[in-house]
Amino acid sequence: MLTEQSVFDSINVLLDGQIEVRRADIVLRGETEIARTYHRHCLAPGDDLSEQDARVATVAQAAWTLEVLAAWQERLQTLV
Repeated sequence: MLTEQSVFDSINVLLDGQIEVRRADIVLRGETEIARTYHRHCLAPGDDLSEQDARVATVAQAAWTLEVLAAWQERLQTLV
């Protein structure tokens, strides 16, 4: 029997507060892994977390301090 599972196997916080997320989508035949693919996305400080996995949201809430959010906004202003 084939089953599928998704796991967030990598959540990295960069120095500027951006968060890199990697999800592994795994296909199993019984207990044997027969395929694995990855999906990656990045979050910028202040991004909406409502659609994120609970672990990702917890990391973001801890990493995105007021100082990090202010520095990110300042950085965005210099790009305009």
